[in-house]
Amino acid sequence: YAETEGDVAGGRTQIVSTEQMMRRARVSPARRFVVATETGVLHRLRRENPGKEFVAAREGAECRYMKQITLENLRDSLRDLQYEVTVAPEIAVRARRAIDRMLAIG
Repeated sequence: YAETEGDVAGGRTQIVSTEQMMRRARVSPARRFVVATETGVLHRLRRENPGKEFVAAREGAECRYMKQITLENLRDSLRDLQYEVTVAPEIAVRARRAIDRMLAIG
């Protein structure tokens, strides 16, 4: 994420999505993780993985845009048809495939 910019060491460093991060933390036998992501994600990691330690690579790394997404804002945007996003057709096709896969998973 942009809020955690900087160099990362190779080897055991993994660059993954948030859900992949959650799964890897759950199945890993490791007990301690250094996490370079939005610090709000640490709360979920800790809640879902008691007994494991999660250390922020950068304290205070926050994404102001993630904090704007609430259930109420999502509801209002869908109800009022606000915040339309327009993208090039070729990007829309690829984005639609990704969204369809996410919806199929549940």
